Amino acid sequence: MEILNNNLKNKIREIIVKQLNYNNYQLLANKLTEFVDILYKKIPDEKRISYGIVYTIKLLSEFIFNLLSKENLPVLEISKKLYDNSQEFKSKAVALGMLSFYGVKDYTPVLPFFIKSANSDFWNEREITAIFFRKLIKKYPNEMKNFLSSLVNSDSPYIRRFIAETLRPVQENRWFFKNIEYPLSIIEHLFKEAHPYPRTSVGNNLSDISKKLPEVVFKVIKELVSFNNKNSYWIAYRACRNLVKKYPERVKELLNITEYKYKKKIYKL
Repeated sequence: MEILNNNLKNKIREIIVKQLNYNNYQLLANKLTEFVDILYKKIPDEKRISYGIVYTIKLLSEFIFNLLSKENLPVLEISKKLYDNSQEFKSKAVALGMLSFYGVKDYTPVLPFFIKSANSDFWNEREITAIFFRKLIKKYPNEMKNFLSSLVNSDSPYIRRFIAETLRPVQENRWFFKNIEYPLSIIEHLFKEAHPYPRTSVGNNLSDISKKLPEVVFKVIKELVSFNNKNSYWIAYRACRNLVKKYPERVKELLNITEYKYKKKIYKL
């Protein structure tokens, strides 16, 4: 599926160079939002479930990053100015995507922007921040482990959720299944999380892990229940949303329940 064709590439290149020459980052940000919308509309209806707004933002940010790099333009400074001058989620997300590609070469100057977006008041910005940050985890696992660990005591529930969300074993993080101690050693600091926003993400994270490593998660659930803490128990309960389908008796025993409810589904145990 090619939604970014040569005609559109040339048009983007022309507008970007023009606005950079005028040093007009606010107008450039507005144009990027327009391009995201154009690309999104080019996605066939039947593929919108798999390819959505995040896909178009990734595509556009990578194209612009490569374009600026080939022209030997100061990618970092341009990305930072574009980020700071963006008032709308789509253009800010493109700028953050460009920063993530730069971060693969040098992560130090881009980390403050990830913190800022992870703590944004806007849900969609927070979501895409976790997605782009996974690129840095894959490239610099040890450094990003230390970075994320330094944030576990943040006063912001948005930041704490960012930690749990960016460590979910999605496509970019598949290697976690071969080194599951990596994410667990970080999110374990959130096992008594009181705020529902990050707490839900911790539970979802464990539920995701359970799909391939059920015994690992059963061990964690047993530990969570042993804390005798209502928040830990909530996480343990949430972590069972996939396990209950295959291991109802073990879930019943660990959680000491006779039925399991998740959304509109009720499992009699």
